[in-house]
Amino acid sequence: MGIDYRLFALNPDVIASNNPGFSVGDYVNGPFGWQSHAISDGTMVRKLDPALAPISTAVGILGMPGITAYVGLNTHGKPKSGETLVVSAATGAVGSLVGQLGKAQGLRVVGVAGGEEKCRYAVEELGFDACLDHHAAADAGALRKQLAAACPDGVDIYYESVGGKTLEAVVPLMNVFGRIPVCGMISWYSATQADGPDMLPMVWRSILVNRLSIRGFIITDHYDQFPAFVKEVSGLIKTDKVSYRETISEGLASAPEAFINLLKGGNFGKQLVSISPDPTRK
Repeated sequence: MGIDYRLFALNPDVIASNNPGFSVGDYVNGPFGWQSHAISDGTMVRKLDPALAPISTAVGILGMPGITAYVGLNTHGKPKSGETLVVSAATGAVGSLVGQLGKAQGLRVVGVAGGEEKCRYAVEELGFDACLDHHAAADAGALRKQLAAACPDGVDIYYESVGGKTLEAVVPLMNVFGRIPVCGMISWYSATQADGPDMLPMVWRSILVNRLSIRGFIITDHYDQFPAFVKEVSGLIKTDKVSYRETISEGLASAPEAFINLLKGGNFGKQLVSISPDPTRK
């Protein structure tokens, strides 16, 4: 899903290279682990262009979360102007871009996020038509009533990354031939037992009766779209047509706390850990 468990070291420049594809001083991104230095043969490493955006975006809006949003909405959501899109985790690294791309394509966009501050951000800065605070809803039924009011024409696309109460609230509101791209289920990642009644019969019936298309996807299956994604979204960033936030913790020692904060929804946008200054950040 849209959570990147890797540490991203700001200022990840090459200090020595025997690989003709990389030169000393190049900025690169790769699965280097939670560490300050790494050795690589170049596999799964990509060179970054700091002219496009700060290099931290390589693991955020111009990285795995960004392409997850791009592919999930466009390839699996199949949006059409005038439709209604509901976005779970609406202010996270994935959901925030999903909503903005949806608005750019003429959709009514309704977010679900945790807390009043995040909901204000979704509406006032990201341009969502509405955003509902799932913390303020007592249960899925209460959240469903709020969603029904915010989506008077029903829901055509539900971008799913959390599961739990939000999924339970949205499914009965899905329109015939609705689409649900599934990139995660964060509310269930730490579950040790079933929470509440078994909703599978209701969900399964909705899939049948409303002829829903539900598509789980792993973003590494879609990296052939990376060049097109970077070109489009970096252009939107440069022209201020999309915005993003990053929550940056300082120092390698802060990584465990930052990770726990991420799972609790304490971050705004992409959660990063910086272990050195970023010369590409204004």
